[in-house]
Amino acid sequence: MTVLQFDGAIHRHVKQNLCEVESLLRRGLDAASGKAGACDLIEAHKWFNLAAMRGSTQAVRYRREVSQEMSNMEIAEAQRAARDWLSVH
Repeated sequence: MTVLQFDGAIHRHVKQNLCEVESLLRRGLDAASGKAGACDLIEAHKWFNLAAMRGSTQAVRYRREVSQEMSNMEIAEAQRAARDWLSVH
């Protein structure tokens, strides 16, 4: 029988990841709703994509909804923006 022990470092990592996912999801919601100005579906898709990659099922659903309002070129631009963000972070 294998016993897994979770120390404080692992707990902090899990908590940090959850906070990061929530932050990415919030950025997507803000972009989709136009909270900082005009609605930006490309930015919204980018943030939802990044959150989805980190396990957010909500982000998967929101990304799908946003993509229905976007052209293939806009989706490709959002995907490039997500890859660019990942290369820096």
